[in-house]
Amino acid sequence: MKLPVLLHPVFDVTIPSTKHKIKIRPLLVKEEKILLMAKQSGTNADIYQAIHQIVTNCIVDADVKPDKFTLFDLEYVFLKLRAVSISNVVKVIYKDVEDKKDYPFDVDLDKLKVKFPEKTDHKIALGPDKGFVMQYPKAGLYGSEIFSKEGVTEEEVIEALVTACVESYFDGENVYKFSDNKKEDIKSFIENLDIETYNKIKEYVADLPHLHYQIKYTNSLGNERTIEMNTLSDFFTL
Repeated sequence: MKLPVLLHPVFDVTIPSTKHKIKIRPLLVKEEKILLMAKQSGTNADIYQAIHQIVTNCIVDADVKPDKFTLFDLEYVFLKLRAVSISNVVKVIYKDVEDKKDYPFDVDLDKLKVKFPEKTDHKIALGPDKGFVMQYPKAGLYGSEIFSKEGVTEEEVIEALVTACVESYFDGENVYKFSDNKKEDIKSFIENLDIETYNKIKEYVADLPHLHYQIKYTNSLGNERTIEMNTLSDFFTL
């Protein structure tokens, strides 16, 4: 007799950047294998590509494409998948920098949020009719070479984020979309910006939405401490 097709429960999750609800199914053995293979490679690019593939596999809605997600969308959905597939509780251990002792905590992924900046203006004005239209970087950026090669500098990462966060430059009625231009032309354009303008773009990049979970505790010396968890690696070792 032929083996039956296994059915799995379906869960709702809200995409942070769009507030749209999508349906997901739990992780299966085949997704676990994808993640294990990525871990063995040891590169961030492979890990993020694996997460992208896993999220793609587990989304039930055929018209929802993770390629359109922001990075924080992808991380959020992945952690929600972990919550419904294994447990909503993640055990973490942090070493207190003051008393040097280890403190275990239970992190409830059901309480995980994405923290958005207070200012959500995606336009950087450089005058009455000139400036940049910004966007949150797409998740695919973090599978690119810049985030996986050895010896990459912080400035190189910032430059990559700056480029990914600029949707277009406008000057009067003329609009120049970065997606319509070659990488080398974009690089040249960015390098010819004045320092003040470049710093305004960097300020936008520095204040991107991110995962947010806060732990408060009192250490052995009686001092109150706060832990801010805001990256995927803060929640567990992939």
